[in-house]
Amino acid sequence: MRSALLALAISAFGIGVSEFVIMGLLPVVAADLDTSVPAAGNLVAAYAIGVVVGAPLLAAAGVRMSRKRLLVALMAFFVVGNLLSALAPGFGWLTAGRFVAGLPHGAFFGVASVVAARLARRGREGRAVASILLGLTLANIIGVPGATLLGQHLGWRATFLVVTAIGLLALVALVLLIPYTPPEPHQSLKRELRAFRNPKVLLFLGTAVFGFGGVFAAYAYLASITTEVMGLGEGSVMWVLALAGVGMTIGVAAAGPLTDLAARPTAYASLAGLAGVLVLFYFWPAPVMVVPILAIGFLMTAPLQTMVIRYAADAPTLAAASNHSAFNLANAGGVYLAGLAIAAGWGWMSAALVGAALAVAGLAVMLLERLHRRPEHEDGQVVGAGLGGEVLDGTPDPLGDRAG
Repeated sequence: MRSALLALAISAFGIGVSEFVIMGLLPVVAADLDTSVPAAGNLVAAYAIGVVVGAPLLAAAGVRMSRKRLLVALMAFFVVGNLLSALAPGFGWLTAGRFVAGLPHGAFFGVASVVAARLARRGREGRAVASILLGLTLANIIGVPGATLLGQHLGWRATFLVVTAIGLLALVALVLLIPYTPPEPHQSLKRELRAFRNPKVLLFLGTAVFGFGGVFAAYAYLASITTEVMGLGEGSVMWVLALAGVGMTIGVAAAGPLTDLAARPTAYASLAGLAGVLVLFYFWPAPVMVVPILAIGFLMTAPLQTMVIRYAADAPTLAAASNHSAFNLANAGGVYLAGLAIAAGWGWMSAALVGAALAVAGLAVMLLERLHRRPEHEDGQVVGAGLGGEVLDGTPDPLGDRAG
């Protein structure tokens, strides 16, 4: 199990660098391609839209494949997209490259989450899912600051070439370390689509769209906030991004055990706390504030992903991939709305207030989910440790067929 999780974490590291490094390179790309920073922010949105589009489509296309083969195919797709970004002759082609690189992202994390959860012992699914996301957060501590520094000195193309190389390494790790399991005999697209009949699944997806948008509304413009508001030099951007990575790691590391203990309260606390800390950041834009923003924001990732997998019953792959579509729709929407506020002349820190509003909206959506909860004696099955004693509407535990 550990070697398989290592391969998934390496892959998550490469994907994380690709997704987040553009945040620190927006001023560099804008200067090189003769555009504004808010306009260059569309590169963030292009990747996110790629995730939104690609996650359900690629997960559906590979529904009859073994999960190992699907993971390998998706990582190969990721490598191609980043190579296209590195070789892009202009802004339009770079936007297209970012879109292509984002296409396999959601499907990969969705499938990887299901693989990790099925390998885990009962009651430790949250930890297994979080272990993959730790590769994503490690990318923000080491990969993104290093790649940002590389881009500032050698150009953004060099950064995407390095990301391409990391993707190739991840591809080898997946081939060598992920155990092969045959496709499930009764798996089908129709069966996967049935998961979306459950209103809980849809509301958890909606929570991710709004709530996680609060994280990216502020994070996407962190480089400009660092130089224009905090008054720090360009060289300080990589250190502020490293602080962001520390915050993400703290949040994801805490999310695993907290999800296994009590998923819903963890998500509630993350959404409410994110709104509060973003308002505080608006009034006190200090580098140290980056840590709690990302820690509290990323605390919601594992509980939302784990609950989607559980409530999607015995067909979780497409729903889990769609959850990453939701996270990246949040990415695109948060960046876009914050960009509108900045372009309207409200200042760089208006992004923090936009983020706070989105977090509150996400909390409101998740509270709606309580309307669809029924008393325990009506639902039939309780899964104790995995969701803090949650009731699953009488559906079989989708993670029950696992390795110890």
